[in-house]
Amino acid sequence: MTMKSILRLLAMVATTSAVFAACNSKNQETTQDKQATTLAAVEVPENTAALQDTIKGSIPSVATGKIGEANLKLTYHAPGVKGRTIWGGLVAYDQVWVTGAHMATTLETDKAIVIGGKEIPAGKYALFTIPGREEWTLIINKNYKQHLADNYDQKDDLVRIQVKPTTLEQHQERLKYEINSKSSTEGVINISWDKLGITAPVKTAS
Repeated sequence: MTMKSILRLLAMVATTSAVFAACNSKNQETTQDKQATTLAAVEVPENTAALQDTIKGSIPSVATGKIGEANLKLTYHAPGVKGRTIWGGLVAYDQVWVTGAHMATTLETDKAIVIGGKEIPAGKYALFTIPGREEWTLIINKNYKQHLADNYDQKDDLVRIQVKPTTLEQHQERLKYEINSKSSTEGVINISWDKLGITAPVKTAS
């Protein structure tokens, strides 16, 4: 091979290397751009409270609390509003409502308590309501093993009290029960959903 041929070959190699290096650099930039775009697309929003409740169905839930010496427990399924009309829509007025979903909402207490002037012995009970436009009826019933209110019978009621619904300051997406102590012998059961709430006073039995 002549010197001229050798120089020509070296020139071709140098040109090919330069072209390869340029293409590799461009490919790296393209990959980096794609990665940056992907990361931006999956960025978690700072305000997680703004995320919508996307859970389907009603969530098994429990509320516990102590009023005086009595330990109370409420077990229920919490449905969501999901943009639906709740009062007078999904929940009919003037009909016994399980005040939850699926099985009857249950109230358990390990000590005797008083609701509506009626003493309720330690035990497990069903809690129902009858929502009204102006007033609700809260019911404690002996038969807690029920699907919805299918087998509800008024003769098994231990307590019926009238309570006034109030407008909530904030929207409550999921049905929520709370047991709150107010003093050494008194407290309340709060039920809230959508834009309404009701409160039932509870005392310890003397």
